[in-house]
Amino acid sequence: MAAMRILHALTYYHPHLSGLTIYVERLAETLAARGQTVTVLASQHDPTLPRSEVRNGVRVVRAPVLLRLHKGVVAPAFTALAWRLMREHDVLNLHLPLLEAGWLALLARRFARRPVVLTYHCDLRLPPGPANRAIERTLMLLHRLAGHLANRVVTYTRDYAEHSPFVSRYLHKVETVYPPVVVEPPAPGAGAARRATLAPHGERVIGFAGRVATEKGIEHLLMALPAIEAAVGPVRVAFAGPYEGVVGERYYEQLGPLIERYRDRLVFLGALHGAELSAFYAACDCLVLPSVNSTESFGLVQVEAMLCGTPVVASALPGVRQPVLVTGMGEVAPVADPVGLAAAIIRVLKERERYLRPRAEIAARFDLQATAAFYERLYQTVQAEMAAAAPCASAPPDSRPRLPSPTPPAAGERRT
Repeated sequence: MAAMRILHALTYYHPHLSGLTIYVERLAETLAARGQTVTVLASQHDPTLPRSEVRNGVRVVRAPVLLRLHKGVVAPAFTALAWRLMREHDVLNLHLPLLEAGWLALLARRFARRPVVLTYHCDLRLPPGPANRAIERTLMLLHRLAGHLANRVVTYTRDYAEHSPFVSRYLHKVETVYPPVVVEPPAPGAGAARRATLAPHGERVIGFAGRVATEKGIEHLLMALPAIEAAVGPVRVAFAGPYEGVVGERYYEQLGPLIERYRDRLVFLGALHGAELSAFYAACDCLVLPSVNSTESFGLVQVEAMLCGTPVVASALPGVRQPVLVTGMGEVAPVADPVGLAAAIIRVLKERERYLRPRAEIAARFDLQATAAFYERLYQTVQAEMAAAAPCASAPPDSRPRLPSPTPPAAGERRT
């Protein structure tokens, strides 16, 4: 296909760590490697980050943050930057939840005459409280404006789309594609070496990967430990991912009493990457994703664990249950139910070999290049549809200002 200029807009980008940011980072860098010109617009969530840089072939532009609203931010310059950038690109890909989604979609469709693709990563579920309910309602209204204007809405699975209060309104324009999953195979012996440090006395190792955040349901995993140990013997629960200072969260502190009760069975490793993460997955007898609400829509970590030979226990949430159901590599457990969660984990630990599948089988189903190719076809389709519907509404593609490819660093930019 002809090279395109693609603008992604989202709240948080590298080095923030979440499933959404990992998704966009992998997608953007893969599209750039396939010859597309790719820009990412995000917030400058950490003031020490550069306002503009080039990372692995992707131009990253960050808008300064004025204030924070729970997990979100208010960045007044975001819209102005988006307006300038969308006119330099062929298509705008908005990644929701995103506060600015509604008016950016309006600017793109009605004024810049650019097609808009929404990638809907998850519903927003904030803790109880009138202020949080107001934030949710406001965001939903802005998202609905974006959904109405968007040319297409992309979700990870049809299962999630049909159950989401937002996406289910736009099923006529929904496309689904599995998220981009990349994890290097564990080096020979790396899993065993990591396991020796996590379980020096031969305990079973239960893994958790991801931010320690409210939607993860970790309290149910901790409350399930007595039943699990009664059935299979001593266990260690290893947590890979940020746990203190997570943006918009006090969940780790709220878990304090449970953490203290089971302190001798728990180990918090912090964020792991590359070979360390692969070794972690390989060291686990199973990975558990006990999420409790639709802020979790899939769980990339499930597929990462499977690619490292580790079966999974996941909550029976729409979308989240899909990796286990389509691969057979694990069990689905009732949501927010420590007894049911314990039973599922016990089944996997007792009959682990029954759940294993070849890495090639998992890799073929969740292929990064296939995901990138899907987006390329979608961008090309929506651009062609807009041109056919309003051939005089915008200048011919060759007359628009073009960004050089690859994009050279502007003044003050840095490459990494």
